[in-house]
Amino acid sequence: MNNDSMFPMRLQAFMAKCGVASRRGSEELIAQGRVMVNNKTVREMGVKIEESDIVQVDGETIELSGKLYYIALNKPKGYVCTNYDPNEDKYARDLIAMRDNNLLFNVGRLDKESNGLILFTNDGEFANAMMHPRYEVEKEYLVKLNRPIEFDDLNKALDGIYIDLPTPYKIRRYDLVPRTKTYIKVTLTEGKNREIRKIFNYLDYDVKSLTRIRIGCVELGDLEVGEWRNLKKEEIDGLLSGKNNSKEVNPKKTRRVVAIKKRKED
Repeated sequence: MNNDSMFPMRLQAFMAKCGVASRRGSEELIAQGRVMVNNKTVREMGVKIEESDIVQVDGETIELSGKLYYIALNKPKGYVCTNYDPNEDKYARDLIAMRDNNLLFNVGRLDKESNGLILFTNDGEFANAMMHPRYEVEKEYLVKLNRPIEFDDLNKALDGIYIDLPTPYKIRRYDLVPRTKTYIKVTLTEGKNREIRKIFNYLDYDVKSLTRIRIGCVELGDLEVGEWRNLKKEEIDGLLSGKNNSKEVNPKKTRRVVAIKKRKED
């Protein structure tokens, strides 16, 4: 691979191409003082490097990778989506048994107590695109609650709930699961930290289990817990083009249908 035309390159872009993290994640590492260029710690943004420069993250030298990886993992409960935490010993990335798994980082997060679909890559540009708000990539979850869900609460979640941030926590869509009263499918696009758990806890429910079953056009399908697979080219292209498997539903229309059903039940 000829890198002559790529340099000089911004440090965070170089880190992303090396598979350290997304550009945004790389900027956080720089700000934390965990990045060195030619044995000097760099904290400011906008630094440009040459191909001959030596870049280290947490004392480990990083280099450009010649191959890009796009992987779907069914994360088990109890594993964390971070590559380093001194208080943890179960890392989701370690479940991906491949030679270059040290190059991978997770796209977005899935909290420790949740399980299901999580994407890994060493393509920082891809990760940055997937996490950018303008793409509005859907994430769908199967949620089990401690008691039957009430339609009024679902409508509140559609409208948005102010809990601990100046912006509301809200769901984009929900789907009832046939023949059950405590399971529900919830779709998000924003994905604030622990958003679903905070919404339902605020509404006085306990979340018994939370499984992510879809990211954009990528389905969890029959991937067993702890197993992983490479994404297909059409899945990668679909994610970048904003393709979602489910049909777009107008939340207001959903609310009207539910209200009609509720009146009939009453």
